[in-house]
Amino acid sequence: MKPNEIKQNVFELIGKDWCLIAASKDDHYNMMTASWGGLGVLWNKSVATIYIRPQRYTKEFVDDSEYFTLSFFDESYRKMLSVMGSKSGRDIDKENYEGLHGSIKDGAVYFEEAKLTLKCRKIYQDTLKSECFLDDSIEGHYPTQDYHDVYIGEILEVIER
Repeated sequence: MKPNEIKQNVFELIGKDWCLIAASKDDHYNMMTASWGGLGVLWNKSVATIYIRPQRYTKEFVDDSEYFTLSFFDESYRKMLSVMGSKSGRDIDKENYEGLHGSIKDGAVYFEEAKLTLKCRKIYQDTLKSECFLDDSIEGHYPTQDYHDVYIGEILEVIER
């Protein structure tokens, strides 16, 4: 399906339901849960915007890959999403997490259990800069000044289960 055919509310999908950001490197992959991000149109392309803090292990995979995927799951996968958001792939084997079946195809990571997957090709990356915050309350999200990297990916493929 095409990105403009996605029927789900993106605020619900990302902010409430959460998603897995995944990318591959050297025939392995890693993923993390995200509840910040967006979908829209930029530079005449359908895009996804994601945010990753510098200390996240998944960042290494996203940085080294041409692609990242956003995968969305049914509510029955909430515990898995909690684990993927609170544990690092440096400390647990996320590739072999029980009940989750991932694979790498054409440079992107796909999960059999996902109800919706977006394959994105990275087209922009930068780091948020505190001097650009126009609302003083935003700085409160960064007590250690670990500002997110912003990635914009062109949505190349949408798979709905």
